[in-house]
Amino acid sequence: MKIKAPRGTIDFLPGRIELWQYIQEVSREVFSRYGYAEINTPIFEYTELFLRGIGDTTDVVSKQMYTFTVKDDKSYTLRPEGTASVVRSYLEHGLGAAPQPVKLFYIGPIFRHERPQKGRYRQFHQLGAEAIGSQDPALDAEMIVMSMEILQKLGLGNFLVNINSIGCPVCRPTYRQALRDHISPSLAKVCPTCQERFEKNPLRILDCKIAACKEVADGAPKSIDYLCPECQTHYAQVCEYLDAFKITYRQNDLLVRGLDYYTKTVYEVESLDLGAQSALSGGGRYDGLVAELGGPATPAVGFASGMERILLVLEEQGIKSPHSTAVDVFVISLGDAVRTQALVITQQLRQAGLKVETDYLGRSMKSQMKQADRLGAKYVLILGEDELAKGVVQVRDMQDSAQTEVPLSQVVDRLSQNAQQPAKA
Repeated sequence: MKIKAPRGTIDFLPGRIELWQYIQEVSREVFSRYGYAEINTPIFEYTELFLRGIGDTTDVVSKQMYTFTVKDDKSYTLRPEGTASVVRSYLEHGLGAAPQPVKLFYIGPIFRHERPQKGRYRQFHQLGAEAIGSQDPALDAEMIVMSMEILQKLGLGNFLVNINSIGCPVCRPTYRQALRDHISPSLAKVCPTCQERFEKNPLRILDCKIAACKEVADGAPKSIDYLCPECQTHYAQVCEYLDAFKITYRQNDLLVRGLDYYTKTVYEVESLDLGAQSALSGGGRYDGLVAELGGPATPAVGFASGMERILLVLEEQGIKSPHSTAVDVFVISLGDAVRTQALVITQQLRQAGLKVETDYLGRSMKSQMKQADRLGAKYVLILGEDELAKGVVQVRDMQDSAQTEVPLSQVVDRLSQNAQQPAKA
């Protein structure tokens, strides 16, 4: 039996990895301009972090976590999301004493045991940002704008911003009761999971994708109708900033997000090209999480984007990495007598900053030329015994097939200059 990658995981092969790296490159550039510094946390944490931080009523905690114990009998979990780990690090390293807000971003793997499908994997990757230490609604708007700018700089369009406010500990209890009152007569119709959610967190019923649960959720009370004055003002200011930034958005009364730590603003950026798993980015405010994890009351807001989903949309829209994978020079050696000198030239060209390949299979001149063409080489350097005796090499421009004789002592400088010239029209 052949050993394959575990179900729900994927390999990023050459030819695709370049676009994957381009997503990271663009993200880091955008995050940097907005003042966010990179943080890298462990891929596993003590399980308690996620039980306390995410909430035991969420699907992530109750169904999807990869949890294990080791010889010390402690329970560990592969991180199922990034925010709790960043907040843990913020508290552990005393970042609350730094100038606030502390603005951090991360890029890394996330693990959830769920049914794999297009755009959804058991190991996937997120890029995300957190701003900890301020309740300014301008930061909520900044998260939305920043996440959209990453997508736009990658060349994506055709997406929709969904936004809502789910209130705070002051006003949410009243809304929860109104929601229970609406659902109660139809409680027997909803799925078993939502029946469990009914008492602990009825807002999660609004997020259920099962048809019967969606039918019961239709006509449910709207969270924005139950906001306290503070939450009303906060949400109105977020929308005012988005209007000022000319961001088109839709009020989505069913949007609650899947994690219990969210308060006030929640949002998702939805791709109109992806199908069922359409959320490219999402996040919101989580003003109670720092205190829940043992710190002082500290407001915060953040977002995360699934990189695999972004990659899928880029590929479906035919967007490629702008960084060429072609080699600059392919060195052809003809005969054992010139092999060492050909390898020396290859190494000198690489040290001069060029992407250089050569033959490692003892192929014929014709086969080596075909390989150079497959690799997209700009130039081919040909060295045979006659050339070596004369102290020269043949340099062929693969675009126009022009071939010139160049002294060995000059070939590195000549090719270094030529390879850096823009391609001919």
